[in-house]
Amino acid sequence: MATGRESGRLKDANQKRVLDEAARRRRMRKALEALELDNFHDDPHADLVMSKKVPKFQETLESRGGRKKKTRSAEYYKQRFRKTFAQLVEEDQNYNPDPPNYITAQAAPSKVPERHFCAVCGFISNYKCIPCGARYCSVRCLGTHLDTRCLKWTA
Repeated sequence: MATGRESGRLKDANQKRVLDEAARRRRMRKALEALELDNFHDDPHADLVMSKKVPKFQETLESRGGRKKKTRSAEYYKQRFRKTFAQLVEEDQNYNPDPPNYITAQAAPSKVPERHFCAVCGFISNYKCIPCGARYCSVRCLGTHLDTRCLKWTA
């Protein structure tokens, strides 16, 4: 009696729930929104006021030759007044309402097939997770995906 061997990965995949395309799109949209919220945040130290009792070491070094006016670098203003992508697009739309602008820009479809990248490491991927549809490139990335990402932290 010869019994056929079967892959443990495929056997486990049959027991997991498989998301339909709409659920996969919702999950991807939620992940992108979470990344956008994570990337932009207000400066937590913007409203701090320095105490007058704190020693001013920089000023003591500069005060030997005379008192200099404090200058702020361009980096200070970049951090203080940075904007989200949505704010920049809206500002562009208000500043330049006539085409061409970001909203009206279009490109022809690509003539080459689209490339797929690993959701874990970013390399080119050839494989797709059966339950959630995320891409992975190797068994190691699949293990990481299953341990930390696959169908976790989503509603």
